Amino acid sequence: MRFLLPVVMILLTACQSTPPLPSWQSPEGLDHPDLGQIIDLRSGNRLSASQLVSELAGADRVLVGERHDNPDHHALQRWLLEALAQRREQGSLLLEMLNPKQQQKVTRTQAMIERGQWPTELTEALGWERGWDWGLYAPLVKYALAQPYPLLSANLDRSEIMSIYRRKPQLTGAAAAEPVQKVLEAQIKVSHCNMLPEAQLPAMLAVQQQRDRRMAERLQAAPKPAMLLAGAFHVRRDLGVPLHLADQGDIRNTRVLVLAEVGEVLQAAQADFVWFTPAQPQQDYCVGFREKAE
Repeated sequence: MRFLLPVVMILLTACQSTPPLPSWQSPEGLDHPDLGQIIDLRSGNRLSASQLVSELAGADRVLVGERHDNPDHHALQRWLLEALAQRREQGSLLLEMLNPKQQQKVTRTQAMIERGQWPTELTEALGWERGWDWGLYAPLVKYALAQPYPLLSANLDRSEIMSIYRRKPQLTGAAAAEPVQKVLEAQIKVSHCNMLPEAQLPAMLAVQQQRDRRMAERLQAAPKPAMLLAGAFHVRRDLGVPLHLADQGDIRNTRVLVLAEVGEVLQAAQADFVWFTPAQPQQDYCVGFREKAE
C-alpha cells in the first residue's frame, strides 16, 4: 500500500503535465521584458503556462483572441487545445474563420478523417476561404479535424452580411450602449485607414456586432466545454462576444484570454488573461488602400 500511493501520485502528475511550448516564430520583440509573460489581469499576478491551463480547464467557455497574421498566436492556440485535453475532455472548437455554408463540408471532412481518409485537397474539401491565410491556420485546423470533438463555424456567411447591409437589425442590451458602439466605430475607421465614407459606418458596425452575436449564439449551443478562436476585438469583455452572452443571460463560467504582441496594453475590463508573444513587422496596409481609392 505504501508503494502504490507514490506510484499513483506520479501517474496523476504525469497526466496533468503540459506539452512543451512551441518556439517563437515572429521576428520582433524577442528581447522585450514581457515576452512570454502570462498575466492574470484580475489580480495582476504572473502565471506559468501550466497555471493558465488550470485556470481555463474549469471553464465552460474559453474565448481566445488573436492577431490573425501572427503565427505564434495560432501555435499557442493549438498548444492550449492539447494542454487542456490532458486536464479534461474538449466539447467543441469554434472558429471565426468558418461560416455556416462551410459547416456541412467541415463535418463531412471530419468524418472522413475519423475513418482514416484524409482529403487530397483539404482546403477544397473544407471550402476554406482565401481571405484566411491557410499557411497560418493549417496546423491548427488539421489538428482540430483529427480530434473527436466537433469543429464548428462561428461567423456569418456572405448572404447574411449582405442582408445586414440592406437592413440593419435592431440591437438591444449592453452591446447597444453608446460607449461600446463609439469604440467599435473608431476601430472600424482605423482598420479602413480613415477612408471609409461616414454613410457606411452604421452598416459596418452592424455587421461587426452581428458577428459577435452569432459567435455568442454558437457558443451557447455548442457542446461544453467550448473554445472560440477569433480576433481580439471579438472576444473582448467590454466590446464583443461576452456582452452578447450577458444579454442572453449566460456569462457564468466564461474565461477570456487575449494573445497580444509585446507592447500592447490590456486591462481587466477587457480580458481575464493576456499572453504576450513576439510581434509581426508593422506593415502600412493603408498604402494599397489609398492607391485603390485614388
